[in-house]
Amino acid sequence: MADSFYLPLGGDRWLATKHTAGPWDPGAQHGGPPSALLSRAIARCAPRPDMIVARFTGEILRPVPVGELEVRARVTRPGRSVELVEATASAGGQDVMRATAWRVLRAASRTVPDDPAAPPALPATATDLAARGWADGYLSAIEWRMVHGIFGQPGPAAAWTRMRYPLVPDEEPSPLERVLTVADSGSGVSGMLDITGWIFINPELTVHLHREAEGEWICLDARTAISAGGAGLATSTLSDRHGPVGTGAQSLLIRPR
Repeated sequence: MADSFYLPLGGDRWLATKHTAGPWDPGAQHGGPPSALLSRAIARCAPRPDMIVARFTGEILRPVPVGELEVRARVTRPGRSVELVEATASAGGQDVMRATAWRVLRAASRTVPDDPAAPPALPATATDLAARGWADGYLSAIEWRMVHGIFGQPGPAAAWTRMRYPLVPDEEPSPLERVLTVADSGSGVSGMLDITGWIFINPELTVHLHREAEGEWICLDARTAISAGGAGLATSTLSDRHGPVGTGAQSLLIRPR
């Protein structure tokens, strides 16, 4: 078993390991790892240390295979104060995921308010997320500590998470990579439907951030809304040990199996 989510193949090519495999299909990646990989490419595209990513949107164009990917990035809207950067992952000659990120100049202002809400306490022990109907891979590559809610049962839920493996070998994940690796899990931990009878998958993930996360623990406090005749929406408050860092949202396709 590889000890990272991706292995380098040279140039812009990467090999996804079993740790990326999503819960719906062991041959398709969970949305978190490729989001993080695209954010890594964005960070290395005309890097701007004086800027912070304020919004990241990942569009899953088709299932991202657990296999070889080619990743490329470009600045689509350069600027002194704000920039838009785009990254694309392709497999077998087809684009499978696209991401855009707005970079903005780091703020010189103080925190307002100066006493942000405290995050939930970090439980002392890990939670086994084994649940009937879910494929493994990604689930075991993340350490989960449930704060409230039960994985696999309907309802809002909160969980502390951390990556058991680096995104790529011999490299400390960046704060944004840590957030994006788990932000796509909001719809999973707070699912409102039985996975054995329903599909609820997201074609996109949007994360808004107001500061960079600190440390290896990221908390997801998530809930899902589903309306008759409509689409689903999963929203998550994202926090580190000091408090909130941003919010995540996922549009959901809902249909019977």
